[in-house]
Order: sequence, then structure tokens, then C-alpha cells
Amino acid sequence: MSSLLFRRRISPSLLPDNTDVYYSRWESKFRTSCAIYQCIRKLSSYRTSSKFDFTDLTRPHTWYPVARRKKRNVILHVGPTNSGKTYHALKRLESSPSGIYCGPLRLLAWEVAQRLNKAKVPCELITGQEREEIDGAKHKAVTVEMSDVNSDYSCAVVDEIQMLGCRTRGFSFTRALLGICADELHLCGDPAAVPLVKEMLKVTDDVVEVKYYERLSPLVPLDVPLGSFSKIQTGDCIVTFSRYEIYKMKRLIEDQRQHLCSVVYGSLPPETRSRQATMFNDENNDFHVLVASDAIGMGLNLNISRIIFSTLKKFDGTEMRDLTISEIKQIAGRAGRYKSKFPVGEVTCLKADDLPLLHSSLSSPSPTLEQAGLFPSFDLLLMFSRLHPTYGLQQILEHFVENAKLSDNYFITNCEQMLEVAAVIDELPLSLNDKYLFVTSPVDMEDDISSQGLTQFATSYCTNHIVRLKEIFTPGTLKIPKSQKQLKELESIHKVLDLYVWLSFHMDDCFPDRELAASQKAICSMLIEEFLGKSELEKSIHRKLPRLSRLKCLS
Repeated sequence: MSSLLFRRRISPSLLPDNTDVYYSRWESKFRTSCAIYQCIRKLSSYRTSSKFDFTDLTRPHTWYPVARRKKRNVILHVGPTNSGKTYHALKRLESSPSGIYCGPLRLLAWEVAQRLNKAKVPCELITGQEREEIDGAKHKAVTVEMSDVNSDYSCAVVDEIQMLGCRTRGFSFTRALLGICADELHLCGDPAAVPLVKEMLKVTDDVVEVKYYERLSPLVPLDVPLGSFSKIQTGDCIVTFSRYEIYKMKRLIEDQRQHLCSVVYGSLPPETRSRQATMFNDENNDFHVLVASDAIGMGLNLNISRIIFSTLKKFDGTEMRDLTISEIKQIAGRAGRYKSKFPVGEVTCLKADDLPLLHSSLSSPSPTLEQAGLFPSFDLLLMFSRLHPTYGLQQILEHFVENAKLSDNYFITNCEQMLEVAAVIDELPLSLNDKYLFVTSPVDMEDDISSQGLTQFATSYCTNHIVRLKEIFTPGTLKIPKSQKQLKELESIHKVLDLYVWLSFHMDDCFPDRELAASQKAICSMLIEEFLGKSELEKSIHRKLPRLSRLKCLS
């Protein structure tokens, strides 16, 4: 590809042998408190002792000494989608002298920062790829991975708390729940999380209160399937679970010559997703239908009249399976947004065979969460590595996964992607701190271009200790894609640029081209939108031509 010039990997034998000089630069960034630092110094002396079991993760609440100094008031706001639970928590955050919002998506953090600033409450935005600092601000809106467990707040809000049970990201919600120090900690999400949260907080001496909410607008399950795309109406949202199927459904709907479609799916840049949603919500354009993946389940305000499941099965990276009750309810609940053009939501399926599972799921409570995700802190990994100096990060992670001792409330997070990155990074002479940064970066190892980008960044960091974006990327070569293949490539390039920006915030001296990467990211987003918009414009013109004229054009 022309715009990303990934060069041959440099052999580790050509890299510097000694990276100790770089070690101390980043070590302090991972120490969560002076107390833990003293613990590290003390325990590092046990090099030949087995008295301390670093794989004992049965008391994770003790990892957060700042939060444990306070008796927190924890308020659970639980209910279905579109019940106002998050609204009430945010109103409390808005009225507090200081606070932090922790959300699962950058879009959610951005929306909350916008909301608070509009309400004259200065609020900073902090995600892995963005920093919008405001002088005098005492409020922050962050992604949950960026939760601050060292500061003291009057109020904190953790959104979508049921994601404690997520196999890959649950540990970040556990960290926020146990580690945020706030007078009031507001947790918003599904009622299924209540028993587990209560159980987890028994050892923290916090006061727990539960507030239940009902849906503000009706959601009506239909008894008749859609059957045919000729029955698509304005305000409909077709949900499917692969990129290929999204564009296939989009084409089939538009071939009916009645509606144009916006699209929303996970690998679209967040900015593009947001603007596609805006186009769908805007009554003054022709994009009356949305075709989307489960990415609409949270983080976007959408004026949807009817959710239509094209299927109730999805591939989860391991197997093809039925959607869970929670997934079905989360997606279906997006129809009929309160105070929107469609105050009553409807939900159905494309095929009649799927209706029984849809109806039974919507009438059933979500299964109670039984365990929360957990992952060893960097400090534990560091201490363990000092006892096993010959271990690479991959070996260390594998040891913890295989030998971690957990209480009944926790499971060890699925870290397959981390292990994949560690296998690559261990070939390079990096400190554990630097390896940990690369391993926790937002790389998509299933995307060849994204994984190549990570390898290039890490290799260049080893050789020069400074990574210039132009070494692997040629600005000015990005073009509007002309095919689905080129569109996918452009989305992958966006991921690489996004990764560079993330690394620049964590290692700013070594990744100095943040502004260039951010500007190229924005260009990627615009080109993707131009591709989507251009194809629809051509179809719109084509649709309005008389059939005779159209034949002349083809002859």
C-alpha cells in the first residue's frame, strides 16, 4: 500500500544491548502510590525467597490505598436502556465541586465533557488518544481505562458498570469500582450487576444504596417479522454483525430506491461514527435508515423508530453463538428514545425463526453477574519479574494467568491479545515498563496493518529512542477509497495513526509527531465519509434519472 511503508524488521542483534538507562523514565508512571512504591522496594529484596506469593490476587481492594482511606457512599443507578439512570447520576456530578466521569467509549466521555462545559462546569476530556485541558477545571470525563485512582473527588460516575463481566475489559471496571476515591461513587448500568457489586464492596466498608429506574418510553416487540426490505421505513435500524453484512444490507435496502442508509460499526473511526449518526438523526437529509452493528448499543444518541435484527447470532472471535439476553436488550432498547421524534420504540427480526428468542429475551431479566474481571497491576508484574529476571513479559503474563489465585468474585481477564503483542515485543531489548506500554496499547493484532504498525513503532523506538511518523507513513498519499477493500485499508491506516497518538501521550518525548498523526487521522475520517457520501450521492442521482436516460448512459 502506498501510504504506509512498513519496512523490514530490524534484527534484535543490531539493537542496543543495554536499555537500563531508559528504565527509570517510565517506572514512576506506573506506581499508583508512595505506599505501593515502598512495598516494591521492600519486596524486591526477596529475590531468593518464596515467602511472598505475587500470584495471590484474592484481595484486590488492597491495591488502592487512597480509596481505602475513605468510607465512600456508593449509589447504584440501575434499569433498562432509556430509563434516565445515567441522567440522574450526571446531574449529581454536575452539581458537585469536583468529579470524574468514567465511560466505556471515547464518544461517551466526549459527550459528557461537552454537556458539563455547556452547563458552565469546566470539564477536561482525557482518553488514551485525546487531552483537552481547561484551566481551573475540577471535573474530568475519561474512558474507564484512564480512571484516576490517586486523586480525591467529591463525586465520581462509572457508566455501564455491568461491563465488570466483560472477558477482555472487565478488569478496567473493577479497577474503577475498587480504586476511585470519591465521597460519592455513582454506578450506572444493568440491574444484573447489583448482587456482584454489593458482594465486592463488603470488604471495602463502603455504604451501598440501590436506585431502580423504569423505562421512560414504551418498547413494543412485534409479532411479525420484516420479511422483505421493501417494508423498510424511515427511522428503521437494521442490526447485523459483520462488516460484509452491513454493506450487503445497505445495498439491498438502497436497491429498493426509497431510502439512503447511514452506517455505524466498530472499525469506523469514532468521529465518522458520530457524524453518520448525526446524518441519520437529521430530518433534513435523505439518510432515513441506519444499518449498524452492535456498536449502537451504547455511546450514540439515535432517533430510532424500529430495531430490526437481521440475525440473532454473532461470531465472538471464537465461535458463532446466539446473542445473550443482555445483548439483545441493550440493542433493542435503542428504539424509541425519550422525547425524540419516535417516543414509542418497536423491535422485530428480519426472519420469523428469530422471533421466539427475541420475545423470550425481552421478557426475561438479564442473568445475574457472578464474577468481575481482574488483572494483576503493573506493580505486581514488576515485583514478580525481579524474582525471575530471565522471564520475558509473555512468560510473566502466562504465569499469572495459569497460577493466579482468585476469590469467588473474580475471573482472570482474557489477555490473548496482550500475549500476542508480548510475543512480538519480547524480541526487542526493552524494559518491562516499555513492554507493558506497548502491550496495553490499542493495537488490533487481527488487523495486519495495525500489527505491522506496532512492530515498526517498537523497533524504531529501540534503535533511535525516537519515532518519527514519516518513517512508516507518507503524508499526502491518502485518497478517497474506490472499493470496499480500499475502505478497509483506510480504516486500518486510521488505527495505526490512532496508535501513534496514544503512544505519544504515554511517551511524548519519543513520539513527537502527535499533531501530524492527529491531522492525518482527521483526513482519514473525512475520506471515509467522502466515500460513503459520494457513493450515496451517485446512487441518489442515478435513482432520480428516468429509466430511458439511464439506459443511454449505460450504452
